[in-house]
Amino acid sequence: MLSLTIVVLVAAAAGFIVWANDKRHTRYGTGLPAGVAVAVGAVSWIIFIAAGFGYQPGLTWIPWVLPMALGTVAAIGTVIYLGRIREGHDTQRLTQALKL
Repeated sequence: MLSLTIVVLVAAAAGFIVWANDKRHTRYGTGLPAGVAVAVGAVSWIIFIAAGFGYQPGLTWIPWVLPMALGTVAAIGTVIYLGRIREGHDTQRLTQALKL
């Protein structure tokens, strides 16, 4: 269970770092990338442990490193997707408001 705690903490930290480094981070909430990273990291950890990859010689890195990396990648993907989509929607709504 300690490995899940570490995975969740590292994934949350990675999500906050991804949010802080995004130039469009005002378009969405602070906790969104961290939440996505934690969810993906925790679910992937559960899947890897259930699949039997944990606590075996030579495979112990899979439930430790892979969930952290997957969570970080998911946070980056979320930021890229939502940043573009939200910026487009905000620009469209501002244009409509200014036309009135």
